[in-house]
Amino acid sequence: MRAIKVLLLTIATVVLASCGTSSTVPITGRKQNLLVSDEKVLSLSNQQYSEYMKTAKPSTNAANTAMVKRVGQRLATAVETYLRQNGMGNEVKNYSWEFNLVQDSQVNAFCMPGGKIVVYEGLLPVTQDETSLAIVLGHEVAHAVAKHSAEQMSTAIRQQYGAQALGVLMAGAGASDGLQTVAATAFGLGAKGASAKYSRNHESEADHLGIIFAAMAGYNPQAAVSFWQRMSKATGGGSTSWLSTHPSDATRIQQIQGWMPEAMRYYQGATGSVSSGKTSGNTSRKALREIRIK
Repeated sequence: MRAIKVLLLTIATVVLASCGTSSTVPITGRKQNLLVSDEKVLSLSNQQYSEYMKTAKPSTNAANTAMVKRVGQRLATAVETYLRQNGMGNEVKNYSWEFNLVQDSQVNAFCMPGGKIVVYEGLLPVTQDETSLAIVLGHEVAHAVAKHSAEQMSTAIRQQYGAQALGVLMAGAGASDGLQTVAATAFGLGAKGASAKYSRNHESEADHLGIIFAAMAGYNPQAAVSFWQRMSKATGGGSTSWLSTHPSDATRIQQIQGWMPEAMRYYQGATGSVSSGKTSGNTSRKALREIRIK
């Protein structure tokens, strides 16, 4: 009996490995095998995002809210232009960009698949200006463009659901309870807030793509170094644990410096640069703890 179970699990593993769709991450060229469709991920994302926004409190600071939306849209436009010009225009249909600033003292931001991005007010005292905000939003946009949530869901299916995952994928209509559970895990949504949890490799890839996307939009990517230095100071050095899903601040800064020549080429080729705009008042400087750009 045990041998039969092992055989069935082996067959299921082979089937899961062979099905799905292949995808290539822009810029980095990394290959992905995704077991969930864009349509399924976007449907689940929209559900989760709508639930979160029902409880979130929009910022009352009109200037900062306008800045978040302005910077976000500039990034989205630059990314979509790049995709269309490089034979990936079919991906643009997957995005319905939203950029919101909410009342929360956490120093954080998060992105849902499809381009639903939320910035917490507590982040703005650390970004300080429009260019550094573009570095953060570029990172969040990168998570959406690189389909990190779909990849996390695919990994969870492979690891946790085995043979049952095949039935989930073949269900066809509607999201089964199993897939919803996987989605909730991948999106990392809690009852009180939201933060997409990605692997260290995904975080590094988002850093890489993020500074390039900022550069495409006309924001100087060199601001990323000073921004992360401020983040490191605010958190006392950040996480250094190898168990962390985020690179340590020192590693992050070193990697960004290594990618800077590439990013600067995009910046120099951008149609126009953007001067730094200072964040307006009424943002909390509390809770400079657990800083994670998800």
